[in-house]
Amino acid sequence: MDVSAPIVVAGALVGFAVGLTGMGGGALMTPIMVMVFGVNPTAAIGSDLAASVFMKPFGALVHQRAGTVRWDIVRWLLPTAVPAAFGGVFLLQWFGDGEVLQQRVKYVIGTALLLAVAGMLVRLWLDRRRGTIADEDAHVPVRPVATLLIGLVGGVIVGMTSVGSGSLIIVMLMLAHPRLKANHLVGTDLVQAIPLVAAAALGHLLIGDADLGLAATLLIGAIPGVVLGAVASTRVTGPAVRWALVVLLTGSGLSMLKASSPVIVCACLGMAAIGIVVTARGRRATQTAPSTVHEPEPEHAVS
Repeated sequence: MDVSAPIVVAGALVGFAVGLTGMGGGALMTPIMVMVFGVNPTAAIGSDLAASVFMKPFGALVHQRAGTVRWDIVRWLLPTAVPAAFGGVFLLQWFGDGEVLQQRVKYVIGTALLLAVAGMLVRLWLDRRRGTIADEDAHVPVRPVATLLIGLVGGVIVGMTSVGSGSLIIVMLMLAHPRLKANHLVGTDLVQAIPLVAAAALGHLLIGDADLGLAATLLIGAIPGVVLGAVASTRVTGPAVRWALVVLLTGSGLSMLKASSPVIVCACLGMAAIGIVVTARGRRATQTAPSTVHEPEPEHAVS
């Protein structure tokens, strides 16, 4: 296709964002394909999911080797997440067909993007809270009912929109298991996302929505982008990048919902201003932290 080179670049940028923050895959790629390249929304969803099937294992393998995957949580997520993702694809058929379907799917994607923004804001807030908590635990027990519900809700949203496997689900896991270590959350989310997006991609293939050529073109850029993003994650502050994603996804979501230009601009500027203030405060707190961290500790405090 004529736009193959720009799509490769777009895939690389999205892959870089995913490698850097663990978030933003479907939430970035689907609206880019719809709004920039003019791909039908349903085809964009299916193609993004097909590409994710091959992109997710790169990050998952790193976490598996590092021992940061909670397999017990994965086992409680998948029984509901996989069938829900597959079924979510067919829920789209209730929205009509032809142009009516494509327009309604844009509204669904827009809503999912704003939900992803809300999830990212919650995650940023939780990350700041977790920075003050010293008792994060890799062995915190799984909550079966809550985890099954997370799989159900997250699976349906991913199947319908391709958005949420790296943003909404990880936030829900954080809320259900607040003492779980951050790297275990990310590793667990990446591993469960592989069968999740595979089930959703299969559903879109069966109804003819996925463009495998488009997915392959995305992967040419996305795979090296993920690797570079993972390397850069050790050098770039995560919160600053996440706030950039919040601004971008806010604008994309409102555009999908056909909000007026002044509303989109004001919302993006507002998010950007909040991000600048919060990030600056975080840096100041980090700079002053050593004066308190190196206070003498009573020896019995270490268990």
